[in-house]
Amino acid sequence: MTEGLQQLWRELVTYDGLAWVLVAGWAVYVVWLGLWIVLQKREPAATLSWLISLAALPYVGFLVYYVFGPQRIHRQRLRRIRSRADLPPAPPGSDPTPEALELARLAQGCTGLPPTTAVRATLLVDGAAKYDALLAAIAEAREHVHLEYYIYEPDRTGTALRDALVERARAGVAVRLLLDAVGSKRVSRRFLQPLVDAGGEVAWFHPLKLRWFWKRPWLNLRTHRKIVVIDGQTCFTGGINITDEQDERLSEDAYRDLHLCLEGDVVRSLQLVFIEDWAYATGRPPLRLPVPPPRPGPVVAQVLVSGPDSPLETIHRLHVGAIHAARERVWLVTPYFVPGEAAMMSLTSAALGGLDVRLLVPKMSDSRLVTYAARSYFDELLSAGVRIYEYGPRLLHTKALLCDDDLAIVGSANFDHRSFRLNFEVSVLFRDGGLHDRLAALIEAECGRCVRVRDDRDRPLWRSRVPEALARLVSPLL
Repeated sequence: MTEGLQQLWRELVTYDGLAWVLVAGWAVYVVWLGLWIVLQKREPAATLSWLISLAALPYVGFLVYYVFGPQRIHRQRLRRIRSRADLPPAPPGSDPTPEALELARLAQGCTGLPPTTAVRATLLVDGAAKYDALLAAIAEAREHVHLEYYIYEPDRTGTALRDALVERARAGVAVRLLLDAVGSKRVSRRFLQPLVDAGGEVAWFHPLKLRWFWKRPWLNLRTHRKIVVIDGQTCFTGGINITDEQDERLSEDAYRDLHLCLEGDVVRSLQLVFIEDWAYATGRPPLRLPVPPPRPGPVVAQVLVSGPDSPLETIHRLHVGAIHAARERVWLVTPYFVPGEAAMMSLTSAALGGLDVRLLVPKMSDSRLVTYAARSYFDELLSAGVRIYEYGPRLLHTKALLCDDDLAIVGSANFDHRSFRLNFEVSVLFRDGGLHDRLAALIEAECGRCVRVRDDRDRPLWRSRVPEALARLVSPLL
């Protein structure tokens, strides 16, 4: 028996024997990992991309997928409280169209958050306007200040906000700060200590910590939301984080971005989103806060939330639904454009149907791979009649969709797979002529500063077409 095992070992360590062992091991690896991926029943393009990519990375691919692959989070949902009396009733509206009613019902069915209203909805363009308005509103806080951010930097901007929160906490205002553990990784305990000493509370979303092997890490699942709720009366949300890189007064190449300041009943919906995230991150029971008196307003608004804790992809559905419902124009602004089949079909169908379809993207985003992936879709869009504009030299970070003369969606979600499926995102859908006109004027002005992409643009083989084609292959993974 011993001689037989020795003979087998000698055969295995030969070149041919070792090769057969490696091939057999690779085949078992591919079949086992392939079944794992296929049984998740995701989009065929994304599934095939993962299979091809991981087959080319024997064994290492398992670790990559285990850490970065798509996951579903099973957490305590608070949607039951979303539909109770602490939310204002749906607004009567002014003879909404069937398309508007369908979108509102779709959003409510996915999130539990009904359409409501805002007394005021203010567009804040760039960081300086957002930070000034935010600090002024926090200075007036009397009951609580709730903040949730993806990126919070301990720089000049972050220090100013922290000091404002410390001052309010010392005055007896309840301050709760929820930060993403990856996006805000530079924030130290020492930096936050003055806030904690003043009575403020800090929590981390998906902190990086060792977990048991059978519990997959959540490194790739982040809260990309930017929410500030003050006294349940005023809210800030949109695309601007807390960093000097988004303040044009401090950096010449600061991001070009857009944020919202909201007042009225819609703030209650955003408060509930924060309460749910705070309860999830801290493991504590949901906060019990006094309900402010109703403040109905003229702006019809509805909060949209999505994340890997739901398979419904609410923001993705609402974007595609709004584009299909459009009758005159579709203007989309996004820093990351990596659409799926449904999104591409909606844009090209709108353009082929004679609508004014415009896509505004950065000339170069902060990810070269994403830039190449986005450009790989340009030919199909241009042939359908979509007008494409590239913004520069500052990085365009605005996330907005405008349809016809009354619908707008503004928030934190990019037009890509990551925002639609992996990140926790929040956007607000509006039906208001005044806000729509202000956003339309802003996008029109931005297009005037852009370079329009043409069919006959110069596209060198090795510097454009090949990188774009390769990036397109992995676009479902971005």
